[in-house]
Amino acid sequence: MIDATNDPLPNLLARDPHSHKGTYGRVLVVGGSLGMAGAPALAGMACLRSGAGLVSLATPRCVQATAAGFCPALMTHALADDGERLVESAGPALSGLLTEADAAAVGPGLGRSDAVTTLVGVTWSIAMPMVVDADGLNGLAASRGRLTAPAGPRVLTPHAGEFARLSGSPLSDPNDDTERRERAADLALSLGGDETVVLLKGARTVVTDGERYAVNSTGNPGMATGGAGDVLTGVVTALLAQGLGPFDAARLGAFVHGLAGDLAAAKLGEIGLTAPDLLDHLPEAWVQTNKLTQLGADI
Repeated sequence: MIDATNDPLPNLLARDPHSHKGTYGRVLVVGGSLGMAGAPALAGMACLRSGAGLVSLATPRCVQATAAGFCPALMTHALADDGERLVESAGPALSGLLTEADAAAVGPGLGRSDAVTTLVGVTWSIAMPMVVDADGLNGLAASRGRLTAPAGPRVLTPHAGEFARLSGSPLSDPNDDTERRERAADLALSLGGDETVVLLKGARTVVTDGERYAVNSTGNPGMATGGAGDVLTGVVTALLAQGLGPFDAARLGAFVHGLAGDLAAAKLGEIGLTAPDLLDHLPEAWVQTNKLTQLGADI
């Protein structure tokens, strides 16, 4: 059994008037493949909307121009590909880019292949804060038996299907809160590392490091739409880059992401909600969250 955390939701400190873009972290988003260039771009834009100072996308060369076209504030790096997705020879360049970042997101839109699985394993062994999502999680699942403990703080953000692949078996009841938190805690502990957190997505998202857990209270069914998870990945990665620990970053990121969805649904309705709508409502979600956390509200 694990206990619910009694800690209040963390908040971001007010910005120093003498700070600069480097103060708030350099993020590298590793993702994209032919047909899925939007995924890393959504994650990168969410990083920017969540306070990261500098955000770069590392994508296959075949989609670099497309990914770059979504937002002029994103920097991009082209890596070796086979015309569709990354190849193993991209490894040295990718490792070099990761050493220059303060935090990374690995997985949005990467696609699946043996080479991608190898590259995901390379990132797992680099000592930096990292969010692993989407095909990053599928890559970990494919090499699960060979994984050592991660080299640095990790936040894994699986939905129920990705969770089943990572853990080796599906949830018997995806709506059972007790099973969700206990299985998520078991997965976090089984992966090893001192700061490994599982954020199990869904209604009442669970965040756990294996010893404590929190259940998120924001969000709505309109967020069950393509790209919403990429936005969450970007929010959490930005918080890691700004110095929050993985448990706090995952808790705060889930709350703000869900609140952005609630604000968007209140204005647009749940049926027509899209991932870019979440991006548009992140600034107001941050304003409201900062007010609540500064007041010490029970959220």
